Parts: sequence; structure tokens; C-alpha cells
Amino acid sequence: MASSAAASEEAVKAAKVLMVGAGGIGCELLKTLALSGFCDIHIIDLDTIEVSNLNRQFLFRKCHVGQSKAHVARDAVLKFRPNINITSYHANVKDAQFNVEFFKQFNVVLNGLDNLDARRHVNRLCLAAEVPLVESGTTGFLGQVTVHVKGKTECYECQPKPVPKSYPVCTITSTPSKFVHCIVWAKDLLFAKLFGDKNQDNDLNVHSSESGASKSNVFERSKDEDLDQYARRIYDHVFGYNIELALENEETWKNRRRPNPVYIRDALPEEDSRQNGSSHDCSNEQEEPSAMVSLGFRNPQEIWNLADNSRVLLKALRLFFEKREKEIGNLIFDKDDQLAVEFVTAAANIRASSFGIPLHSLFEAKGVAGNIVHAVATTNAIIAGLIVIEAIKVLQGDYKKYRMTYCLEHPSRKMLLMPVEPFEPNKSCYVCSETPLLLDVNTKTTKLREVIDKIIKSKLGMNLPLVMIGHTLVFEDGDGLEEDEAANYALNLEKVLAELPAPVINGTKLTVEDFQQELSCSINIKHREEFDEEKEPDGMVLSGWSAPVEKQVTSNGGASSSGAPDTDGNPEDISTKPGMKRKLDEVLDSKEKFDASSTSSAQVVDDDDDDDMVMLDEDPKLAKKKRLQ
Repeated sequence: MASSAAASEEAVKAAKVLMVGAGGIGCELLKTLALSGFCDIHIIDLDTIEVSNLNRQFLFRKCHVGQSKAHVARDAVLKFRPNINITSYHANVKDAQFNVEFFKQFNVVLNGLDNLDARRHVNRLCLAAEVPLVESGTTGFLGQVTVHVKGKTECYECQPKPVPKSYPVCTITSTPSKFVHCIVWAKDLLFAKLFGDKNQDNDLNVHSSESGASKSNVFERSKDEDLDQYARRIYDHVFGYNIELALENEETWKNRRRPNPVYIRDALPEEDSRQNGSSHDCSNEQEEPSAMVSLGFRNPQEIWNLADNSRVLLKALRLFFEKREKEIGNLIFDKDDQLAVEFVTAAANIRASSFGIPLHSLFEAKGVAGNIVHAVATTNAIIAGLIVIEAIKVLQGDYKKYRMTYCLEHPSRKMLLMPVEPFEPNKSCYVCSETPLLLDVNTKTTKLREVIDKIIKSKLGMNLPLVMIGHTLVFEDGDGLEEDEAANYALNLEKVLAELPAPVINGTKLTVEDFQQELSCSINIKHREEFDEEKEPDGMVLSGWSAPVEKQVTSNGGASSSGAPDTDGNPEDISTKPGMKRKLDEVLDSKEKFDASSTSSAQVVDDDDDDDMVMLDEDPKLAKKKRLQ
């Protein structure tokens, strides 16, 4: 026993460990690694410290705001463990310097990431470098740790991961039925149209209701136009005229509740709407402009009525033009931008009022718009400890001791931590098993650019893809291309598949590679003429991969995020599958509350810096793989 402990201690001391992420989990993990005897730790994180991090990322202080998380975390830990080596990188893990050769120098990689794209990238580099990966994630009181070793356990991508739900444009623009639809409309259409890139495509109707109007675009404001008049015109256009326009299509409303157009005269008395911008402004010119503060609203959990929402909207619009005019045209919604959140909350509530949807507070609306799940520091600490335990098992080389461990919110049979044996690799996984994929696509109308953007980059997660048809290279991404090569590939992007130098038709096989990730896969093409716009919005369907599952995320305020799904079907019980160990039955039975929490299957719903955006990974009750024997 003593010799085993001594061997374990030596393995820890000799280990070279890579940590990816220095947020909520990362801070706890770095501290725990240092205090557990690890002497050579490398840490990568792109983010800088924000005030909102300070309540749980304990290595940081207020004086560190704006500084690199990786560097500050390193310096903080070296103060109480000065004799160990910690190398920090303020960089993106997807940068070229962090290639397969870089990963090969480590004995184990520990992930504390917050977005699916980066997680998939690290998973692929670990597979290529044949370095074990310990994954983790938390959401509120729930968390999980999983171990991925090439050839022995499933990789991170063997099972489907949930993604934020996307909604058809027609639902957002014409027939919203949930508050999240109103948030998406306010954030991605109205806010973007008023304050974002004017040249960006936008499905919001911009044509004036006035016949013979001088402006074809109602959102354009002349230099001499009164700001209050402009604000009222925008209000009446988007909440009044556009809804009246939608009501003209009687077929749409046969089985739906008809919305009520809202005009400024209905929501506010004429004198109130005209005086709205004249209420007291922030007393300190250095303070961040806030419509709430200007109007005397102090409680972000209060639900404003239609009149108050209208006042906030008009005031926020005025403040953008008065205090932040230089930013207009370049703004992108940010959940940490108070004025932007106020504007989106008010706009979403006014639209919700029109469509008979319950109104929400600013606190709830911010959770929906920013996909926020509030973090619990204790969960991060527990998960960090479990990561280190699994890392030590990996260093000992006994894969039979590996465990996927789930942290539960409520004790079940006196268990808060539920260990489950890892699963074998998924033989259908295109990442670790190189199984061919099938793409249904109209080869006569679909451009190569669409396949690369919607399938190869978005769904398959490749960063710098190379596409070959037989022996013909039709596209390559990345630096170092000759000018004529780059120009030729650019021309190919705009060609439909059937008109490429090597035509893509029914039965064609594409070979797609990403040299940075050392990943290669084959895609068999099946020509198809028609697609369902609602169910197949991409105009193509990829089969043979672990399709993402749309998953709900709930904030502490009780608001569902833009990732909220419409779920159906029942989880598959694996306890009776051939080859499974029957002792799993007891564990599965004890998971009833865990399953009901809708936190199975893992994914990040926002690429914010916080790990609290992560949903749990594979739920044992949903998994379809044999466990290790």
C-alpha cells in the first residue's frame, strides 16, 4: 500500500499537465493541482478578468480587472507555492502555436472550457497527440467530470451535445409564442438594425407605412430630425405598423391568437412620450448611461408594465444617441452592456404585450438574452477536486479505475456524487472512428461556400478545412497559400457543387481534412431536390454523426434561455442492453431527480468566459455505448 502511494506521488511530481481555461473551474483546479503536489503546470486562457468574475473566481481581485486570467492566476498560486513551475499563456487554444506537437509534451490535459467549439478542438488535438483528456462542466449545483482516452473510452464527441435552439425567421418576425422569441427579435433584429452594422442582412421590415414618404428606410434618421420624433416613429413602425401588416395575412391567424398593434399614443400619453427624454439623467457624467437610473427604476427584478417598458425603450434609445453616438453602427449586443440589456428587455416586453405573452423583469430577460445560468462556487470546487482525482488515476495508468462522476443537486440514496464507468468508443463517431458521413444536398443549387460554412465548419467543427473530390483539391483554408491559389479557391466557393472543377453529383465522395486538428473524414453525397424549410432550414441534412440536441437552460430567475427547446420522446434505458453490467440498474434508478432536471448531455450555450454556461455531459440513462468491461 505504501509503495503504491509512493509511486502515485512520484507520478504526480513528474507529470507535466496542461490546463485549458482559468475561469470558475480553472481557478479552483489550479489551486488544487498546486496543493496536490503537481510541479509542472501549463495554463491557457484567452479571457481577461471582469468584475462579474470576482464572486467565485477567488484568485482574482478588483485590482486585476482587465488583466489576463491565465497570468494573474499563475501569479496568485505562485505566492503560496513558489517552488513549482507554472507557465501561463494569454492566448486562444485554437492558435497555431498550440498544435499536436505542443500537446504531445503533456501527460494529461484538463479542460475547464465554456464553449463547444474549443472543447471539440482540444478533444481532436488530444486524440491526435494520444494524450488523455479530462473534461468537466458545471451548471448551478450540477456538475460532471469525464475521462477520454484514445482507444479505451469514448471521445468527447462520441455522444451528441446540445446547442442553443434556433428558430425559423417567420416565427421570430411574425408569430412569436414565447418570451424567448421576443428576446431574439429585440436583440438580433431591432437592436442590430438600430445600432449595429447597417449593411448586415436583417429580416426586419424597414419600409415606411406612409405613402409617398421621403424615406424608403424608416430607420434612417436625418441630421436635423428631432430625436424624440425619430424614437416615436421607430416605436410606431415596429410595434404598430409592422404588426398591422402581419395581420393582413388572414391565413396565418386562423389557429393563432391575433396580436394587438401597439402605438405610442396607446402606451403613453402624448405629453409623456414627448417628455420622456427630459427626465433626470445620470448625475455623474462618468457613470455608465442607464435608462433605469434616469427614470428612477431601481429594482431589476420588478416587472414593468407596458407604459414603463415604453418609457425605458425611448429613454434607452435617446441615451444611445446622446451618450454613445460614436459607437452606433458598430454595436453588438453584450449582456454586460447595461443600456443594451435595458433596451432589449423593454423592446421584448412591448412585443410580448402585443402577442399576449407574459412580461418578464430585466433580471429574467438578461438571463434569457445572455444564456445565463448562475454559477455556484462550491460546485466548481467539488468538480475541480474530482478532476484532480481522475488525473491521478490517468497518471497511474489503470483505466479500469476511471469514472465519469456526476454531481447532483439533491441527495439520492444518500449520494451527491454518482460515479459511472466510462463507455467504449462509439464505432460510428466520425472523429475517433473515421466513419463516413452522408450529406443530403441539392447539388444543382447549393454552393460550396454553404457546405463549408454550414456543415464542415459549423457542424463538424473544423477550423481550417481542406476539401478534396477524388484527387482534385477544390478548397483550402489557412495562411501560406499562393495568391493565385487563394483566388482560385475563392472562385470555387461561389460555384454550385455540380459546377466545381470536379463536379459533385449523387454518389460523389468528399474528403475533408483539418491539418491543425489532424482530423480527416469522408462525406458521401446524396442528391436531393427538396427540403422542409421549417425542419431542414440549412437546405441540407448531415447523417452519420452525433447530431446536437437542443437543450433548455434556466437562469436563477426562472427564465428559459434562447436555448430553450421543445422536447419530446423518452430517454432510452440502457440497463438491459447486452454486455452491460447489471449493477448500473441501481445507479440509474437513483437518478430520477437528476434526469428530471433536463441537464443531461453537455454543451455550452454561450461563449462567455464563465464555465457556468456549460450543461452536463453524457447522462448514463441516455448513453448508448457499452461500458468498459
